[in-house]
Amino acid sequence: MNHMSQSQHAIEHDHKKCSHAHNHDHGNLPVVLFFIGLATFLISLFLPVGTLKTILSVSTIVLSGYHIMIEGFEDTIKETKRLKKFMPNVHVLMSLAAIGAALIGDYTEGALLILIFAAAHFLEHYVENKSKKEITSLMKISPTNAKLILSDGSTKTVDVAQLKIGDHLKVLNGEQIPTDGTILTGYTSIDESSINGESIPAEKTVGDNVFGSTINGDGTITMVVTKDSTDTVFAKILQLVNESQSNLSKTATKIKRLEPKYVTSVMVLVFLYIVLMPLVFNMAWYDSFYKGMVFLTVSSPCALAASDIPATLSAISNLAKRGVLFKGGSYLSNLSEIKAIAFDKTGTLTEGKPKVTDVHFIDHITNEETFYTDLIIAMEKQANHPLANAIVESIERVNDIPLTIENQIGKGLVSTYKGHTYKIGRSSQFTNVSSDIESFERKYAEEGKTVVLFSEDDVVIGLIAMMDLPNPKAQQLVAYFKEHNIHTTMITGDAERTGRAVANTLKIDEVAGNVLPENKSQIVSSLQNKYGLTAMVGDGVNDAPALVKADIGVAMGDGTDVAIDVADVVLMQNDLDKLGYAYRLSKKLDKVVKQNIIFSMGVVALLVVLNILGQMNLPIGILAHEGSTLVVLFNGLRLLTPLKN
Repeated sequence: MNHMSQSQHAIEHDHKKCSHAHNHDHGNLPVVLFFIGLATFLISLFLPVGTLKTILSVSTIVLSGYHIMIEGFEDTIKETKRLKKFMPNVHVLMSLAAIGAALIGDYTEGALLILIFAAAHFLEHYVENKSKKEITSLMKISPTNAKLILSDGSTKTVDVAQLKIGDHLKVLNGEQIPTDGTILTGYTSIDESSINGESIPAEKTVGDNVFGSTINGDGTITMVVTKDSTDTVFAKILQLVNESQSNLSKTATKIKRLEPKYVTSVMVLVFLYIVLMPLVFNMAWYDSFYKGMVFLTVSSPCALAASDIPATLSAISNLAKRGVLFKGGSYLSNLSEIKAIAFDKTGTLTEGKPKVTDVHFIDHITNEETFYTDLIIAMEKQANHPLANAIVESIERVNDIPLTIENQIGKGLVSTYKGHTYKIGRSSQFTNVSSDIESFERKYAEEGKTVVLFSEDDVVIGLIAMMDLPNPKAQQLVAYFKEHNIHTTMITGDAERTGRAVANTLKIDEVAGNVLPENKSQIVSSLQNKYGLTAMVGDGVNDAPALVKADIGVAMGDGTDVAIDVADVVLMQNDLDKLGYAYRLSKKLDKVVKQNIIFSMGVVALLVVLNILGQMNLPIGILAHEGSTLVVLFNGLRLLTPLKN
């Protein structure tokens, strides 16, 4: 929790250029001084020109401009010493403009400048906080206490940080699940929206996994702790949030690097203007100095600095609310530029477990199919492998048949019932196979399905075909990316024929089959060389190297911890629709940032030209400058609004 607040603090310091957020821990003092300065300014407006009016105006500059000047001069000195080169920030421009106005006797205008600038920055701070709301609200729901079950059956309230793997906990109805674990007793429904964004509670009973920070429903349960508090799903979400706020987009990084150079250039130009205009064009010193102060104000890059970061934070907040976690603004902005995307097959493009797709028996036993399917289920119920589970879950049972089986390694399942011997296994275990069965077996195998045969007294009388079916949302996502001219590739360790069957259904451009885990990253590298910016979507440990190699690695939330740790984006619900949503939002973010940059620089250019032509004074320049900054901020806030389908 502490490291989270430190990260937020640091990022605010990074963005202090045009925001009230800063690294000076003065509490509410700047706000108090601002309002005192506002009061002295309002009083001065009703006073005639004189010493008291001047004192009050100067007091406004000092009081309301307190935090502006601190950030301007103090931080400039610190950064200059640290980097050993002149590193001014935009607050220096505003401070110099206000002080300059006071030096030439325009105390009221100097006070007005600092008041509006400071007020705008408090408002900007509010706007940026609003854009972070969905992210920082996670901090408020982090569990703190747990009911530990003691050896005598009683419970004791302890801090979550004290829990150890293997501890037994009691969770009452309506309470927060304190950490990740497995239910030992009880039945309940749990609101898991803090983890996956899903609003409908999940039904949970003995053996099901539960996650820290989620909310228990009406039932009371006991659970066993399965993860350390620092390794829970929620803790990993907080870690991702940390990274998302400290990782700037390319545009924000460029603006940040540009700021000191820009501010230095403005200061040099203002100095030259003030000095040369009276000497070369016989302009009055007062006029040249006044216009110089106006130039300092209107050329400040506040709107430009606010063009990217608030918009990016708004978009990241929008996605966090929907269970899509980005580790940084750079990955979100890059997503709009991808030219190729690679998908792991199993568990990403497919559902991750096989299901029965076809059952076929030879013709003369059609009337006995129910008996034979009941027999098959009775045999498979006693086996322990994924194909057996698929058969039991997919085929409807009519009657229970009591029997015992023998699992012969390399041969399959064998059982005897009412004097007949039955066997289930791969085709290589059978010799007496009819042409009818062989024909169907070839057909299903060509479709990428796994086929097992069923025999009675060594004569094959039926077969079952199974397949890891495509994720229902994968076809829509692949089609969407292809519409945007993004090359799609499926990478799988399965035989290419199996992979091709899934790829044909999903209409994927390219299939790489029989790929060893260590070679997945090589395929991603080849896509990068051929197409450019490449994303990779996966869920397993074997996908980790490829996720790291890709420009943007996307992990499925139900995947392994390793995949989630190395990825740049996590889909908490395994919902591929959310990846399409993230891409659309990334495109909109790119559009909004470009709008902001063009608008902010256009306003600066217009105000500078008007100032040169003598059509600009300090109060109007202040209002136009700060107004443009707020327009840019509120334009970025539009990204908090959900996109329409």
